[in-house]
Amino acid sequence: MKSVLSLLAACLLCSTATAQLDTAALERAMANPDRPAADKERDASRQAPAVLSFMGVEPGMTVLDINASAGWYTEVLSYAVGSNGTVYMQNRPGGRADEAAKARADRLDNVEQIADITDAPAGSVDFAITGLNFHDFHNSDPARAQAILADVMSVLKTGGVLGILDHEGTPGADNATLHRIAFDEAVKAVLQSGFALVGSSEVLDNPADDHTVGPFDESLGRNTDRIVLKFMKL
Repeated sequence: MKSVLSLLAACLLCSTATAQLDTAALERAMANPDRPAADKERDASRQAPAVLSFMGVEPGMTVLDINASAGWYTEVLSYAVGSNGTVYMQNRPGGRADEAAKARADRLDNVEQIADITDAPAGSVDFAITGLNFHDFHNSDPARAQAILADVMSVLKTGGVLGILDHEGTPGADNATLHRIAFDEAVKAVLQSGFALVGSSEVLDNPADDHTVGPFDESLGRNTDRIVLKFMKL
């Protein structure tokens, strides 16, 4: 299903040992009563403990949630990095989720809202993630996507990781209309910006999704077949 580009990941990861995230502890934190019920309804399709473990997220890290919207991943990252970590929750002002994002940031002590990626200090971020939205940047304006990736590169530490999760599309399909992106296209776009591909995972694969309808089609139950890519700033 995935391109042979993913084979590069296996070679690179063989020589890179990473600490393991305590996924059981993260699952317990995600079950706490303060977390919105609507967030919990998405847990099964998003598999965040497995995804963040694959990405190498650890307690104490400084992390960035790009285009965080209301902050589903922001909160999960808050639990994952713990009280000694920091989560930058990035959203451009004026979005529909502004109020919900502010309420979440106010509730979580280790979360700081920022308007621009470069509001995070240069070279300070261990891990950045864009969850289910890279396709929107790239499909509408590839140059804008490259500018965003350049900003991410500037705030990541050397050795820092960029995780990209997105709705997988089929090469040659109208992925812009479908709000998807083909695996190879996503990889090539990020490699163009200077990142190195160090991993891909099938943890969010859904064989029942044939990529012919959009993510909000009722037939999918918001459970699309998803790309999970791990890049590094060398």
